[in-house]
Amino acid sequence: MAEDIGGGLRLSRAGELWRADFDAMASPCELLFECADAGAARRLARLGAAEAARIEARYSRYRDTSLLSQLNAAAGGPPRAVDDETANLLDYAATCHQLSGGLFDITSGVLREVWRFDGGEQLPSAESVAALLPRIGWQRVHWQRPYFALPAGMQIDFGGIGKEYAVDRVLGLLQGAGATAALVNFGGDVAMSPRRGGQHWRVGVERPGRAGRAALSLAIGSGALATSGDARRYLLRDGQRYGHVLDPRSGWPVEQAPRSVTVAAGSCTEAGVLATLALLRGAAAEEFLHAQGVRHWVLRD
Repeated sequence: MAEDIGGGLRLSRAGELWRADFDAMASPCELLFECADAGAARRLARLGAAEAARIEARYSRYRDTSLLSQLNAAAGGPPRAVDDETANLLDYAATCHQLSGGLFDITSGVLREVWRFDGGEQLPSAESVAALLPRIGWQRVHWQRPYFALPAGMQIDFGGIGKEYAVDRVLGLLQGAGATAALVNFGGDVAMSPRRGGQHWRVGVERPGRAGRAALSLAIGSGALATSGDARRYLLRDGQRYGHVLDPRSGWPVEQAPRSVTVAAGSCTEAGVLATLALLRGAAAEEFLHAQGVRHWVLRD
């Protein structure tokens, strides 16, 4: 029986593990951990949920009060200094943009103005997509740490790294606060520390288009997993499926992309970027992941 410990946070016991459930970042969130007693479990659950809420409040594009929204609202203005946490995220985004040849671009979120991946069949016109392309391009951004500025009309969006960053942060906090082993799962993006006695964590990967049905069941000792795909965000027009991963250079969905890519890496942030980059390479997703030397699972149907 789950105990409601306030703030939409539910705590229960599963064998030797404690489990905390809550919602954040438009995702179901789950914490599994080992600790001394029920008092420690409540403290750890609240700590993890509070950190997820802090990051969402700070970097959500859906909140006018977030720092991200403030930076976007200041587009066209002079550079402003940002704090170290934000600077680290911007540095990481810049590195990903460079290493991907421009495929990973946190300024491409403006494409949401014409794309609605709601399972319907309404496609934007070629003209409306083309009209947004001048507002996309990390190379147009002023970023000289700690000073940041956007040209007028442009935006940034940490959607490609924010949830994964939150997973890594929460796992680190749980470890530092006394959890002897922990797993953090935010909507299928997962990071975990080793369990006692060398036990493995069992993690399921959802089958595309079959909510709640696992296509894979993976035994992982430690590290992280991230999955990217079109199971819930897509359009279907004349029998053709359009996934939500957009090429920032064309503004259109990547052709021949897998339905789902799961990557194992040392951190959830790294795994998430690699999964997204694999999708952005379409038919060459598997080739890209093999070249990175990471464990991966690609589903195309």
